[in-house]
Amino acid sequence: MESQSGFAQFHQTLSTQLASTSNVQNAQFDALAQQLAQQSQQARDDQSNALKRFADSMTLHLGQLSEANERRLGEVRATLEARLKDIESNNAAKLEEMRRTVDEKLHATLEQRLGESFKLVSDRLEQVHRGLGEMQTLAAGVGDLKKVLTNVKTRGIWGEVQLESLLEQLLTPDQYAKNVATIPKSNQRVEFAIKLPGRHDAPGAPGDAATPVWLPIDAKFPREDYERLIDAQERADPVAVEEASRALEGRLRAEAKSIAMKYVAPPHTTDFALLFLPTEGLYAEVLRRPGLSDFLQREYRVSIAGPTTLTALLNSLQMGFRTLAIEKRSSEVWQVLGAVKTEFGKFGDVLARTKTQLETVTRSIEAAQTRTRQMNKRLRDVEALPGEQMPDLLGELSSPESDDET
Repeated sequence: MESQSGFAQFHQTLSTQLASTSNVQNAQFDALAQQLAQQSQQARDDQSNALKRFADSMTLHLGQLSEANERRLGEVRATLEARLKDIESNNAAKLEEMRRTVDEKLHATLEQRLGESFKLVSDRLEQVHRGLGEMQTLAAGVGDLKKVLTNVKTRGIWGEVQLESLLEQLLTPDQYAKNVATIPKSNQRVEFAIKLPGRHDAPGAPGDAATPVWLPIDAKFPREDYERLIDAQERADPVAVEEASRALEGRLRAEAKSIAMKYVAPPHTTDFALLFLPTEGLYAEVLRRPGLSDFLQREYRVSIAGPTTLTALLNSLQMGFRTLAIEKRSSEVWQVLGAVKTEFGKFGDVLARTKTQLETVTRSIEAAQTRTRQMNKRLRDVEALPGEQMPDLLGELSSPESDDET
């Protein structure tokens, strides 16, 4: 019984102690939890403040770094631009200096080589000219003679220039005039007029002088109408050909009427004038129009002339001028004929010597032509030959002359 009561008391005491201990522990746990909560809150607050201060510090530091980087980048950019400008200016100066140096060297080399080449060619040509001697003058005379005999005309000259060329070749300067007022007290001047012998009893003819009668010649070239006609013929367009032909005919009628009104006034002029067409094709087109030439001559007293026709007319007039000159100086002609008759006995010998000289000249001309062809063959490719081969090649050109001299 005592043991049970003691155990019960022990149990009660133990329970009381356990309860007290539990209460103390609970109180300690609550205090610890409260302290931990306070410490945790304080740690969070401290950490938040520290993070905020760190963020502010980092923001400020990053701003300072950004500003510093921008300043440094600006300085680097300015430095690079300055260096690039210096490099560019230096490169430009060096390139310009190199270009001037190269140009000077090329110019000097080119001048030297060209000077040497031209000097060599000039020396060779001078030797050739000295070797030819009087053959140059003779060749020029033969060329002029050939031009006269073959009736060479300048090509590609229209209107007044071609007409003036024909007059200069076939008439003497005192047999025609330029820009002539064929009608007295008139402001209209014809391009050219042939001076024909007039009457001695004409008004204004002093003494033995005769007032000239003018033959007006006006050059016309209706280029636009003629080109339209040629174009229509090439396109084989009969309608366009007919229209262009009518336009050309109308143009020529108007020109002929103008010439008749402005320049034809007998007895100061002939009763007709000449309308010069500078191309044979245009002249043929005018003649191809039925009745056009007859109409112009009948209505306006204007004759159409092409280059060939005008040449024949001028030759006829020249023969007439010569006949008149012979008639005026018949006594001098008879004296000349008497002298010719006296010297005719010697004419055979002179003719034989002339024949021999002409044969010699002919052979000399043929030899000169042969050498000219040889020189042309040699000089044809002069620009394509290297410089070191030029002396040898030009040396070969003088070999025929050296053979002749030996």
